[in-house]
Amino acid sequence: MHFNIHPDWEAILRPEMEMPYFQDLLKFVEEEYKYKTIFPPKAFVFNALNHARPEEVKVVILGQDPYHGPGQAHGLSFSVPDGIAFPPSLRNIFKEIQRDLGISAPFSGNLERWADQGVLLLNATLTVRASLAGSHQKKGWEEFTDAIIHRLAEDSENLVFMLWGSHAQKKGQFIDERRHLVLKAPHPSPLSAHRGFIGCGHFSQANEYLESKRKGGIDW
Repeated sequence: MHFNIHPDWEAILRPEMEMPYFQDLLKFVEEEYKYKTIFPPKAFVFNALNHARPEEVKVVILGQDPYHGPGQAHGLSFSVPDGIAFPPSLRNIFKEIQRDLGISAPFSGNLERWADQGVLLLNATLTVRASLAGSHQKKGWEEFTDAIIHRLAEDSENLVFMLWGSHAQKKGQFIDERRHLVLKAPHPSPLSAHRGFIGCGHFSQANEYLESKRKGGIDW
């Protein structure tokens, strides 16, 4: 099965991709694409890795599953393609950016403009069956995306990790907070956003930290 993945990422992840669990995962995903409706489209499975090389990453935002509705998922956590209505969590993210930085919500929910500035928008699970949230969990994706976070946390200095909700916080619990800025808040979904996501100030904190490390902030 051929996936589009940037050669720089492939080079550092090759040992992981040669492991038996990953080969089993690829077989499972190949079968799923053959017989079911799977999101995102195959060309976008590794989209998060294709906008910034490993050494260009400044911020990591962890999501859980790709969106499972038609036309929504395109391989970037929380993002939707141009012309697709904002899902509720994304609407709350834009609401917090407006509160935190005074930047109005954009017309498009496509976060490629963040990804191109070094924001890694990584879901824990990179594929999902249509209309079935969580359907590709515990098949191997979580182990693979853990490996990506491990490599970044160990090979880089002064990254910002935004961990929203208990799932993301658990996934990022090994990150060394002496080497990186780890920002935690409730998930931006409507169920929890008003328990502390709105008001978290993560976007201004990220930029202050990046600028203090001479890395340049993100244009949110």
